[in-house]
Amino acid sequence: MAQPRWLNDDEVSAWIALSGLMFRLPAALDAQLLRDNNLTFFDYMVLSMLSMKPGRTARLSDLAAAVYGSLSRLSNVVKRLEQRGVLRREPDPENARYTQAVLTDAGWDLVVRAAPGHVEAVRHYVIDGLDSQQIDVLRQVACHVARKVEEQPPTCPEAGC
Repeated sequence: MAQPRWLNDDEVSAWIALSGLMFRLPAALDAQLLRDNNLTFFDYMVLSMLSMKPGRTARLSDLAAAVYGSLSRLSNVVKRLEQRGVLRREPDPENARYTQAVLTDAGWDLVVRAAPGHVEAVRHYVIDGLDSQQIDVLRQVACHVARKVEEQPPTCPEAGC
């Protein structure tokens, strides 16, 4: 049986800091958006991504990838947002096997209202206090970790893990 590659003290410290961030930052962003706009962070990301697409329209599969969510999670959120009248679903005119999400005018207005508070929260929690070099390192680290997550998960050295 292979020995695990245990983390050293610096690696443990970095991992604990990142773990805490992974729980606390989404909760803080959710709290601000829920309080101010009755949106979760995921809801906001869906609407925001649609607002930046040509025609404010995207295939659900493309939208799920853009917001780093599963298609099933996105489908549930889209259904809820559709009931609020901020987006609608329609068949893709280029391929009827696909469904598109379209941001409505009410959805656009909601994104416009929510964006300033969300940006202020992002500045407060993440950006302010970092210099341009730290922001560059933050981007590099985030991109590196995201690429690793997209790869095949590591295999367990023991059978049955």
